[in-house]
Amino acid sequence: MVAAAGAAAAAGAMPAQAQGANGSRLIPGGGSITDVAGLRVGHYTDTRRPTGCTVIIAEAGATGGVDVRGAAPGTRETDLLNPVNMVEKVHAVMLAGGSAFGLDAASGVMRYLEEKKIGFDVGVAHVPIVPSAILFDLGVGDASIRPDAAAGYQACKSATADAPQEGNVGAGAGATVGKLYGPKRAMKGGIGTASLTVAGVTVGAIVAVNAVGDVLDPSTGRILAGARTADGKMLLDTRAAILAGDLPKSMRAGAATTIGVVATDARLTKAQAQKIAGMAHDGLARTINPIHTMLDGDTLFALGTGASGKAANVMLLGVMAAEAMAIAVQRAILSARALEGYPAAVDFIA
Repeated sequence: MVAAAGAAAAAGAMPAQAQGANGSRLIPGGGSITDVAGLRVGHYTDTRRPTGCTVIIAEAGATGGVDVRGAAPGTRETDLLNPVNMVEKVHAVMLAGGSAFGLDAASGVMRYLEEKKIGFDVGVAHVPIVPSAILFDLGVGDASIRPDAAAGYQACKSATADAPQEGNVGAGAGATVGKLYGPKRAMKGGIGTASLTVAGVTVGAIVAVNAVGDVLDPSTGRILAGARTADGKMLLDTRAAILAGDLPKSMRAGAATTIGVVATDARLTKAQAQKIAGMAHDGLARTINPIHTMLDGDTLFALGTGASGKAANVMLLGVMAAEAMAIAVQRAILSARALEGYPAAVDFIA
């Protein structure tokens, strides 16, 4: 495996104050999921393809929830997050490329945490609880290269409470968007993060955007990245094309998927975490169209560290989660840089 340590520029990460050709500031919002006390984030980027994985670590444990909306998900340890099931806390969430092969990265996270004696105490061992989700990026480069247990372990070793890099790193390294009309008309996706603080409570989001659909700015409706016209020079507008009867050719099921995490420092029950994960999907629906298709496996996790000591106001937290997720999606796309055959949003924005 080839690590991308210290290679943010080579990997395609874009600074938060990136500007368009006319000098306008492109990337909205600010903050990151690590603004939620009790969380660390680490990326591993394999630059050979590229692909990678991203880990969100809560060493002290966090209440977890999940909401799976896409019809082609690839997940691990999501059933235990059901509020009727026993385990209350998770210790990390893994997001990875590599399709179902990438689920192996969670084993590396478990090994890292076990070495630190972090996990669910079963008397004879501590078993780390690491829910995971993957996205399909095998169409970019050599499909035999995908995140494995060693990649997950290295992501943990790199994890810090600093704001994580965005763009072509970690789980977003091989991400692409706008794929309904084929990969030759698609564009580069990526990973982004954001946070909001209201009434003394913080909500953060991190998301790897690898959608079938287009990505847009919800405040203007402007498409930022997505399917291009046949000549590759302009954005098509997938939704308008479909409604006009320009139906795409059949795509391989599961060839996309947007995956992410929202987190808060409020105290949550599992039922509340599950609800907030569901409300966070509204942020995807505002910024990606179409979303939750038969070809995507869109999955969002929610974590509550309880570090603020404040009780949950689920209405407030859900609104914040959706907004933070929408900002993170835009940051992912506007932080991305082109790969061969996959131009980036910044290449199309004057």
